[in-house]
Amino acid sequence: MSEQLPDVQASSPDVTVGLSQVGVTGVEKLVKLHREGKRPIVLMAEFEVFVDLPSWRKGADMSRNMQVIDETLEAATRDEALRVEDVCGDAAERLLAKHDYTSKAVVKMEAELVTRENTPASGLETQSVVDIIASATATDEGTREEIGAHVVGMTVCPCSQGMSAARARNVLADLGVDDETTEEFLDRVPQPGHSQRGHATITIESEGTPDVDLMDIVEVARDSMSARIYNLAKRPDEDHMTYEAHADAKFVEDCVRAMAEGVVAEFDHLPDDAVIHMEQSNDESIHQHNAHAERLVEMGQLRKELDGEH
Repeated sequence: MSEQLPDVQASSPDVTVGLSQVGVTGVEKLVKLHREGKRPIVLMAEFEVFVDLPSWRKGADMSRNMQVIDETLEAATRDEALRVEDVCGDAAERLLAKHDYTSKAVVKMEAELVTRENTPASGLETQSVVDIIASATATDEGTREEIGAHVVGMTVCPCSQGMSAARARNVLADLGVDDETTEEFLDRVPQPGHSQRGHATITIESEGTPDVDLMDIVEVARDSMSARIYNLAKRPDEDHMTYEAHADAKFVEDCVRAMAEGVVAEFDHLPDDAVIHMEQSNDESIHQHNAHAERLVEMGQLRKELDGEH
């Protein structure tokens, strides 16, 4: 008769303090996303899997967590998933069901999605990379899922541009150019300002699966900055991006507010309790620090603020 091994994880800890998250990170899996009439999108995804741990239990069943996530993700890879957030939701619900000591299970996922597009001026085909963000939290009350994206773009500092415009006015005045012509020139030829590579992130969380399309989130995020950028850029494309960025100079705060406006315009059907997280970080070109702004808000409150209600 084989000797039964003791369940060390189920024993009492020396310090009886509960833990909000215990689990594994860096789990890499292939996930296939179904596309009607097209080949599926294949993602190399990285997962984090957590459960909460009561104060009376020494540890979580790490091997069981890995088994559950493997079973779920292998099934998703084999059968093709409709949404990455549903893969997270399925895994979180399985974790909750298989751990009788936990009250919450969380599954997070990140992956790179490659999309095809044409450059803005030369029309050449190129690719861009979007970082997908998905997660799910399962409790006895139900499952909340989150979907979002992180994109890269370009911003121009309005303050720096304003100083350049002031200098241009003085020079044009010294050259005898009248005020009306000067203002028309400055309106048609945006003045230089220091540029930044911007990083925009939008996520949407709701009860169940958020009723949004991932690529619509990507579009709102890309449009929130001064200009889109492209992997391939011929000289006409470079001129286009430079002009567009300087014609729409934005502070980091402006980008988050542009996201807010875009989210309400694009996803006005979302319920009031949907949670919107908008974040902008700019890699400064003339400073050693970077700029950052963000907002976490429910959809109902965001609607009120954009309608002028406070």
